[in-house]
Amino acid sequence: MTETERRSAAVPRPGTAAKRCGSTGNSTSGAHEAHEATVLLERTRALVDPELRAAVDSLPGSMRRIALYHFGWQHADGTPAADNAGKAIRPALVLAAASALGGPPARSAAVRAAAAVELVHNFTLLHDDVMDRDTSRRHRPTAWTVFGDADAILAGDALQALALRLLAEDPHPSSVPAAARLADCVVELCAGQHIDTGMECRAPEEITLDEVLAMAEAKTGALLGCACALGGLYAGAQEQDVAALDGFGRQAGLAFQLIDDVIGIWGDPRRTGKPVGADLAARKKSLPVVAALASDTPAAAELTELYGQPHVSGDAEDIARTALAVERAGGRDWAQTEAADRMARAMQELSRAVPDPEAAGGLLALAEFVTRRTS
Repeated sequence: MTETERRSAAVPRPGTAAKRCGSTGNSTSGAHEAHEATVLLERTRALVDPELRAAVDSLPGSMRRIALYHFGWQHADGTPAADNAGKAIRPALVLAAASALGGPPARSAAVRAAAAVELVHNFTLLHDDVMDRDTSRRHRPTAWTVFGDADAILAGDALQALALRLLAEDPHPSSVPAAARLADCVVELCAGQHIDTGMECRAPEEITLDEVLAMAEAKTGALLGCACALGGLYAGAQEQDVAALDGFGRQAGLAFQLIDDVIGIWGDPRRTGKPVGADLAARKKSLPVVAALASDTPAAAELTELYGQPHVSGDAEDIARTALAVERAGGRDWAQTEAADRMARAMQELSRAVPDPEAAGGLLALAEFVTRRTS
C-alpha cells in the first residue's frame, strides 16, 4: 500500500463511526451505509421541498425567477427544469438530529427548521459564487452569470429573509431559540467569508494553517453544527445535548470541507459539475494548499512560486503542475488524515448527545456519506 493509499484508508470507513459511539460490533457494510444515507436524503427532499417551493413562490416575480433557476426548478427562460436542488445534506441533518433525540414526531415538527437551514445554505451559495467568480454549479451556469451580480446577490438576500420568516411564523415552541441560533450562524458564516476573501490579498506564505481551519469552521462547520443543533432544539433536548450536536456537526463539517477541498483539486468535473482545478486557477488558499505551503519542502517552494503568479485562463498545464506540487508537498495526504481526525472528534461529540448508536444511525450515515463522497 502506498503512503497516499494508507492515509486515504485512515478516513473512517462505514461502520467505524458506529463503533466509536458505543456499538458492540454489529457494523454495517459500506453499501448499507450509503443506502441509508441515500434514503434519508430522498426522504428529506420529499418532506422539505414543498416548504422550500412555497417559500420561494412567495417571492416577488423577479426574485422568484432567479431563485427557481438557482434551485434547478426552472431554466433561465422560465420553463420547468428537472429537479437539481442539491443533496439536501443540511436539512437532512436537522431531521436526523430531531429523530435521534425525539423520534418521528420531532422529525415531522422540524421540517420548517430544515427548510430554513437549506434556504440559508443557498443564500451563501449565491453570494459565494459572485465573490469567487465561479461560473458553474450543479452542472449549469451559476445565477450571477445568467442574471448578473446584483440580481444574484439580491436573490440570496431574499432567501436569507425567507429562512428567518419560516421560523418566525412557526408555532413550535423551539422556533424562537432556533431563529436566534440561525441568525448567529449567519453572522459567523459572514465572518468566515470575510476572512476568506481577506486571505486572497495576502501572500501565500503569510497564511497559517490554524487561520484556514478557523475560517473553514466558520464557513462550513458552523451551518452543519447549527443544523444538528436545531434538530436537537425541536426534539426538546437539554442544552448540553444541543451543544454536543453542534460540536458533532462542526467537526463533521470540517471533515466535509477537507474532502471538498481535495475534490476541488483532484475531483472529476463530470461528477462535481465544476471546472477541474477551479480553486487552483483562482489561487485559493484551500486547506490542502496551505498545508502544502507550510511543509517546508522543495515542492512547497515551487508551490509558493506558482501561487505568486496569476493563472492564465485555459492553461491546463499550469493547473496540473500546481496540483502535483500540492500533492508532493503533502497537502493531499494531510487533508485526508485531518478529515479522519475530525470525524473521530465528531463521533465523540455525538456519543455525548446520543449514546445509543441505533438512535444515532441517521446522523452516522450522513456523516459517513459526506466524508466518503467523490463529488
